[in-house]
Order: sequence, then C-alpha cells, then structure tokens
Amino acid sequence: MSRLSTFSGRPEISFRHSFASFFGVFTLALFGAIGFLRAADMPSSSIAHEVKTIFERCAKAVVKVHAADQHGELSGTGFFVDPTGMLFTSYSVGGDATNFMVEMNGKKVPAHQVLVDLRSGLAMLKVDVDETTPSLPIGRSSELEVATPVVTIGYPLDLPATPSFGMIAGFDRKYLGRFFSTTHLRVNLPTQRGEAGAPLLNFKGEVVGILVSSLENNSSCYALPIDAAEKIHSDFVRFGEPRHGWVGINVSEAPREVEGSRAEMTKIMDGTPAADSGVKEGDILLQVGKMKVREPEDVLDASFYITAGDTVPITVMRGDQKLTFDVQADFHPAAQTSSIATGDLKHQGMPIKLDSIVQRTP
Repeated sequence: MSRLSTFSGRPEISFRHSFASFFGVFTLALFGAIGFLRAADMPSSSIAHEVKTIFERCAKAVVKVHAADQHGELSGTGFFVDPTGMLFTSYSVGGDATNFMVEMNGKKVPAHQVLVDLRSGLAMLKVDVDETTPSLPIGRSSELEVATPVVTIGYPLDLPATPSFGMIAGFDRKYLGRFFSTTHLRVNLPTQRGEAGAPLLNFKGEVVGILVSSLENNSSCYALPIDAAEKIHSDFVRFGEPRHGWVGINVSEAPREVEGSRAEMTKIMDGTPAADSGVKEGDILLQVGKMKVREPEDVLDASFYITAGDTVPITVMRGDQKLTFDVQADFHPAAQTSSIATGDLKHQGMPIKLDSIVQRTP
C-alpha cells in the first residue's frame, strides 16, 4: 500500500532501493514523459532545450541543505526567495533539526531557522552571509492545470544539482482518506531522498510549488502550492509568525445547490468571531475572503488562507438575498504552527498535518 513519506537524505543510511528499483522508477518516469510529449505533440528536443534552459537559469538559486536531528545527519534541498539570503525548504529538512549549513558556490555556509510551520509543511531558513544571493521568481500555483509541464531542481542522494521533468497530475485535498490542511499539487515526477524542499518550476522558471513528500514508489510526489507558502511568508513579514485564522462556522452539504454552492452553515459556535457577525445557521456559504465556496470541502482552502486578526468578508445566500458580513478572524484552534522568531518551537514529527476527517470549520 502506498503511503506518504519524507525524502530528506541521511548520509549514514544505505540506499533503500536496489538498482533494479531505481531503474524501474527511471523507466516509469521516462515512459511517462514520452507519453506526455506525444500527447502534447511536442518534440523531445524542444522539451530538453526548455528543461536545460530552466536549469541553467535557476540552479544557482537552489542549494543543498545540511542539518542534524535526533536521528543523525540529514540533507535536503532549499531555494532562495530574495537577495537577503532567505530560503524556503520543507519541514522535514528545516523543521525539527539543528546545525544548519547551506552548500553554495562550492562551500558550506551557516544558516539559521527563521520559521517552521507544521500545518503547511514549510520551513524558512536564512544564510549568514553579507553578499546578495541569487533568488527565484515566484509564480502563481493557482494558474496551474492538470498536465501543465513542470521542472524541479534538487540534490538527490549524494549527487550534484539535478533537474527532473514531469507534469501536474492532480490537485488533491486528501491522501488515503486523510486530509491536507490545503489542496496540494500531485506531480508525476520521480523523487529520491535529498530532494525534499526542492522548488517546483513552471516553464517560465517561476516557483509554483515546494516538494514536501513523496509516494512510496517514488514515481510521484506532493508539492505545497507556492500560493500557500507565500501566505505563510506574508504572515511572517507582517507579524513575525504564521497566523492561521478561523471564524467559527461549521459547514455541511446542503440538500440543494444555491447560487452554485452546496455549503450550508449548520452551526455558529458560541464565543467565536462569527457569533455576533450577523451570519446565521442555514445560510448558504458562497465566499470566504477571496475564496469562492461551492462545496463543504472548499472551506479547507478558505480556512487556510484566513489570517488571524484580519477582517474577512463572508458572503452568503439567505433565502433570495445575497449578504456580506465582515468578521475579524481569530487564531484557528486546530492550527499547529510555530515561529523561531517567537521562541515557540513545539513541533515534532510529520512534515505535513493530515486529518482523518475534513475540517469544515472556517
């Protein structure tokens, strides 16, 4: 049975897969890429040129991250997002670890944790250097579609920076019946240990995701959408910490669709921001902030993008009236976040929080 796993590298651990397994994964990825090229009617030489161009333009902003945790040394991948030396990586690399070193320009330089967020699986590090660092442009994961071609650059095993080519296979809210905190990108792209935290790039060379977990057969993986990472980054810039918000409304499936939505408010919790806002049980939820709601599970994304302390407009249908109420969001009680800047490092374990039931509570 397949499962989610981290794929940060540990030098002292021997390869888990035999050469035959590695060859099988490579063959599967190769035939997948060939199938994609045929479907897109795009010459392989053209794709190879695009991947090479992206790699040559972006590889200098992608670094190998060394660290240590309770199990020993580990390594992964990170990438710079601004010239000051701030970089993104996955929680499995930069979360529950210490003694960070970043390998760049042929040498290792020290780095320190800036923020770790278990709920999203994101970690932010900063290198301790004075000169400016190359950085990757940020794209929009919301513009991705199924079959969009993507490239990643990582440090697999003990090898140098390596490009890989794949495509977006889906947009998943759950895996094996357990829910992500927000929709994740499923990517048909082979992965090996050491590639956790690698950037997922579109063909403009823009970051659209961060590799955070792999499937057991390593022929595909999950990436945190860059829009979600940027939400956490924005919280950090504004407040020095991630601020997962909520308003306190329970939502379930309505008996019929109203204005394109089947998300009905079934409970307004006492003592929550929504309690005195004007929304009522039985209202059909149409929009939370900038996120449109069409079904109850849409509140997963709507809730993720709420920032505690912000005023959030909530649009509902009540009978034949469309109404909008402003609600000041509070901290989400289910959010497990921490920021090194606040000295609140609580998290141990999984790099992605998976819930056994959907959190229909924006």
